[in-house]
Amino acid sequence: MREDAHTLTTTAMSSDQGHPVDVQQVPLLSLREVTKSFFGVTVLHGVSFDLQPGEVLGLVGQNGSGKSTTMNILGGVHQRDSGEIVIGGTHYRPRVPRDAEDAGIAFIQQELNIFANLSVQENLLMGRFPKLGRWLPVISFRRLRERARQLLAAVDLQVSPHASASTLSPGERQLLEIAKALSLNAKIIIFDEPTTSLTSRESERLFALIGRLRHQGIGIIYISHLLADVVRLADQIVVLRDGHVVRRGPKAAMTVDDLVTAMVGRSIEALFPNRSRRGATGATVLEVERVSQPGIVRNVSFSVAEGEIVGIAGLMGSGRTELARILFGLDPFESGRVAVTGRPFAKPEPRACIAGGMAFLTEDRRHEGLMMEGSVAANLELAALPEHARGISRLIDDRRLRQRMSAIKEQLDIKSGDLRTTPVKTLSGGNQQKVVIGKWLLRQPKLFILDEPTRGLDVGAKQEVNKAIVQLADAGTAVLMISSELEELIGMCDRVLVMNRGEVGRTIERSAFEREAILKAAMWKGIGT
Repeated sequence: MREDAHTLTTTAMSSDQGHPVDVQQVPLLSLREVTKSFFGVTVLHGVSFDLQPGEVLGLVGQNGSGKSTTMNILGGVHQRDSGEIVIGGTHYRPRVPRDAEDAGIAFIQQELNIFANLSVQENLLMGRFPKLGRWLPVISFRRLRERARQLLAAVDLQVSPHASASTLSPGERQLLEIAKALSLNAKIIIFDEPTTSLTSRESERLFALIGRLRHQGIGIIYISHLLADVVRLADQIVVLRDGHVVRRGPKAAMTVDDLVTAMVGRSIEALFPNRSRRGATGATVLEVERVSQPGIVRNVSFSVAEGEIVGIAGLMGSGRTELARILFGLDPFESGRVAVTGRPFAKPEPRACIAGGMAFLTEDRRHEGLMMEGSVAANLELAALPEHARGISRLIDDRRLRQRMSAIKEQLDIKSGDLRTTPVKTLSGGNQQKVVIGKWLLRQPKLFILDEPTRGLDVGAKQEVNKAIVQLADAGTAVLMISSELEELIGMCDRVLVMNRGEVGRTIERSAFEREAILKAAMWKGIGT
C-alpha cells in the first residue's frame, strides 16, 4: 500500500539512497538544484521549486525553456545529472515511467493517451482489470463496471462505462484521462496544455474539477501558454527561461505582463512588431456584403484593403471561424456577395478562391494545415505546384521551386534543416505555423485569412509569427485575422470587427481600442434578438 504522501510529517526512509530524510511540514514535491545536459549542452541549470498538498503550481516558459525536460525527469523519461528530488519526504530517482506512476505522479498530456477503439471502462483500467479471483485469470466485468462508474462519478463524467471512447468529445476525453489518474491513486497530477482542444465551456468544467482535486489534497502542476489561465488557477508560479528559474512566487505578486517580461526578457508590447505604416495602403481587396447562412451568420458586411490588418473578435460560438470558412468556400452561404479585387464569387469554393488570390490559415494547423508526416518542402510546395509547372507536359520546374522555397525560408526565418529531408513534425509550433504561411506565400496571395494564427504557441513563437503577419501587411497584402486574445488584436490590427451571435455587432477603429469596449460588444445580448 502506498503511503499517503501529504500526511508524512516525520522521518521517512529513502528509496534509493538508504538514509532517512528529516521532514517537517514536508512538501508533496521538492526539486533542488536539478541539472540536465544533452550532448554536452546544459538545458537545466539548477531548477528548484516546491509543490504543496492541495496546491496548483503554474509552470510557464517559452518552448525550449526547460519545461518538458523537467517534466520528463519527473516522469522517468530522462534521468537528472545532479540535484535532488523528494516526494513526500522520500528521495525520488525514477528510472522508467512506471516508477513515476508508482510514486503517485500522473501526466495529462496535450496529446491524450486514449484508445479510441476501446470502451471507456477499458481505457480507465487498462492493464489493471479486476479478476474473478486471486488465482483465476478471468476478468470480473461486474467489478470492472462498478469501479469505472466510481471513477466517472469522481470527475462528473456522465457517460456509460460501455461507451466507445471514440464517441467522446475532447473535453470528455480529458476528463477520462483525469479519472484514469485517480484510478492510480495519483497524489500529483501534471497538466500539459490541457485546454488547447477544448471549448470555453469544457475549459470551465476542467477548471472546476481542478478546484475539487485541490480540496482533496492533490498537488497540481499546470503548464500552459495561456498566461491568463495560469494566473487565474495557480497558487504559485514558476517561470523558466533557457533552463533557469528566473521568477518564482505567489500568483498574487504577478500579472500577465510580469510573466511575459520574465519569460522573454522584455515587455508585452514587444510581442507586437512596429508597423512601417498603419491602415489601408491601396485598393479594396475583400468585399463582403450582407452574407447570411441561417443559424450561422446573418447580414455580415465589411471590407479589407491592401496593407490593412482587420481583426475579428468574439466569444466561442459567435460565428468567427464559420465566417472564415464561408469566405474561403469551405462552407456554403445562402445569400449575399463575396468579391476579391472586384471579382465576385457567387458560390465560393476553395479552388476558385485560391485562384482568385485568397489564402486561408486554419485554426488547426496539425490536422488541417500541414501534412505532419511530410517534409518541410512537401508542405511548402503543396499549394503552389500548379504555378511551377511548365509547358504542355506540366512538368514541375524543380530548380525555380527550390529557389523560391529557400527565399521563403529566409524571409520567414524558418528554423529547419534541409527542406527536402526534415519532417515538418520535428519543427517547433512557431516554425510549423511559419511553414503554413510560407505555403501560401509561394502563391503570392492578395488576401490572407488567419484563424487563430498564434494558438498554442509560446510568447517567443507568437512574436515571430506576428512579425511575419506584419511583413505581409507592409508588403501590401490584405489580412483578415481572427483571434481569441484581445491583446493580440489590439497590438496587431487597424480595425476590429466584433461578432456576436453570427452578426458583426460593432466595428472599432484603432483610435478607440479598449479591452472593455471589445468585451462589452462581444458579450452584449441585444444582437439577434
